[in-house]
Amino acid sequence: MSKKSYASAIRDTIAQEMRRDEKVFVMGEDVEVLGGIFGCTRGLADEFSAERVRNTPISEAGFVGAGLGAACVGMRPIVELMYFDFALVAADQIINQLAKTRYIFGGKAKIPMVIRGQQGVGRGNAATHSQSLEVLFMHFPGLKLAMPSTPDDAVGLLRTAIRDDNPVIFIEHKALYVDKGDVNDDPNYCIPFGKAKVVREGSDVTVVATHTYVQKALSVAEELEKEGIQVEVIDPRTLVPLDIDTISSSVKKTGRAVIVHEAHKVCGIGAELASQISEFAFAYLDAPVERLGAKSCPLPFNLGLENAVVPQEKDINDAIKRTLYL
Repeated sequence: MSKKSYASAIRDTIAQEMRRDEKVFVMGEDVEVLGGIFGCTRGLADEFSAERVRNTPISEAGFVGAGLGAACVGMRPIVELMYFDFALVAADQIINQLAKTRYIFGGKAKIPMVIRGQQGVGRGNAATHSQSLEVLFMHFPGLKLAMPSTPDDAVGLLRTAIRDDNPVIFIEHKALYVDKGDVNDDPNYCIPFGKAKVVREGSDVTVVATHTYVQKALSVAEELEKEGIQVEVIDPRTLVPLDIDTISSSVKKTGRAVIVHEAHKVCGIGAELASQISEFAFAYLDAPVERLGAKSCPLPFNLGLENAVVPQEKDINDAIKRTLYL
């Protein structure tokens, strides 16, 4: 084990996989010299050359499509989006081409491609650079979807994504890049998709959280423990495939569920998770499922207003107590 930041864990994993397999290459805006977003590709061009760390024009539709073509002929591209908001520019390529190509060709075409990049609030990047779009990719079959919340999860999930023969959407969070934690140094360390992590065990209420809200949920759980409330915290880690078995088993144990994420509450992933919890664990629920997400307005530039739009720890605390009728 070694201690690394979220950003350096991603960079080192990409480098290891590029050394292991010469078919792996990186492409995106400013990935060669500037090192891409938060330095996640910094220095790779010095080792692997500009042939394998390729700068692209500011044309997401163009280079996502180029990545798909490369994957179709046997390469394993890692395509970096500077902001996941820009995936909307390449929506046709991702949704109608990348997600469907293997199906269209009856499974004969492998599409070993990863689209990775940042999303979320925390830096005052405003309405068109701060959105959380995971539900969009969750909706369309053919895409796998990973959302690591720790450096170790970033390592294990990214390596699994790069080695997968299907397209993977790998969403990072801009506020996590500087976070440090222990990571597994095994060059073959992989975390299987569809395996949620019980981050903290508890008996009174289940909190399902993603990205930065995993740590926020843990902080709330520690405070509530002082009041005698035992909170179980679950990080799904991947939304496609989704480990609903671990989530529903926890809810069956606790009888209560709170789901918190940064995306807008309306039609966010919390809606789908709440629906599945009701489907698989309804008879065990002692209270309605609580959902927390961003308010229905574009994300502000002002950090104070940004915090007012997305859930805070007090909101998680209040939601937990509502399920307990406190």
